[in-house]
Amino acid sequence: MAEEVAEYIIKYRLARADLGLELLGCILEWEDFDAEADAVALQDAIRGAGTDEDAIIEILANRNNEQRQMIAFKYRACFGRDLKEELHDEVRGNLEKTVDGMMDSPPMYDAKTLRAAMKGLGTDEDTIIEIMCTRVNGEIEAIKMAYQIEFDRDLAEDLENETSGHFKYLMQCICAGGRDESGEDVDEEKAVNDAQELFDAGEDRWGTDENVFNRILATRSFPQLRATFLAYNAVAGCDIEDSIRDECMGDLQDGYLAIVSRAREVGQYFAERLYDSMKGAGTDEDKLIRIIISRSEIDMKRIKVAFFLKYEQTLHAFVEDDCGGDFKKMLLAILHGENDEE
Repeated sequence: MAEEVAEYIIKYRLARADLGLELLGCILEWEDFDAEADAVALQDAIRGAGTDEDAIIEILANRNNEQRQMIAFKYRACFGRDLKEELHDEVRGNLEKTVDGMMDSPPMYDAKTLRAAMKGLGTDEDTIIEIMCTRVNGEIEAIKMAYQIEFDRDLAEDLENETSGHFKYLMQCICAGGRDESGEDVDEEKAVNDAQELFDAGEDRWGTDENVFNRILATRSFPQLRATFLAYNAVAGCDIEDSIRDECMGDLQDGYLAIVSRAREVGQYFAERLYDSMKGAGTDEDKLIRIIISRSEIDMKRIKVAFFLKYEQTLHAFVEDDCGGDFKKMLLAILHGENDEE
């Protein structure tokens, strides 16, 4: 079954390439990669007198996920032990959470995060929205497969059982993976028609027809949605976000706004969430870890620039001030400095 997941990850990466999605991650493929040498170095870091966290950080933060999986395979081949379990036993706290996440494949990491958001008392809709409303079709399909393999459960069924109302239907639409990803071309006439439909379904009537919002926001390409939002402003005399806040509430409102923000500028969406995780007293370490890991190989450079433009301070500086110890060292190592933030 693990081979099936690996195959799906490859298909997903090819899908991103076919879509022309430029990868602007901070963690790139390590050119002088030697899986066995890294496995030996990690063994030394774990088995020596005390744990060498600096060595662990240096290796994991400079190898992409595919290379980290190869190191784990080589570690088992050379030493007969599971690298992730060994690392889990040697580090603690937020560093442990970060290392655990880095050693999972991206779909498995998202699958485990979604399961944690739904099991037990209460449901963490904020985390569900962040993942489900920002991933492309290939990612959604890989997450569903990883979820089934890891938990022997169906993601769509769990989402249906753990959510309610029109928010439940929005999650089902997204889980179906029906968003148009045919390219960057925009149908201007369709954008105007969709904008009018959204206006008629919300601002121009008593009550809201959420089915129209779900259908358009969950199936149109992100470039098409940007054109629709522009047309909506001309039709309604206000931004689509204003109408969503007026017409919807709760998790459904948050889901719609996440899709709109993702479509407008994905870097700004995650920059705002990173800021929210660190602003004020206390830090939401789980959100901070999740975003930095999940975007580290995709668009973290874009997010860092968006963060600086909006808050006039680098993400690097925020993490420096807000976190401590080896946890801070790991996050800063993943972010790879401040030069590309301004």
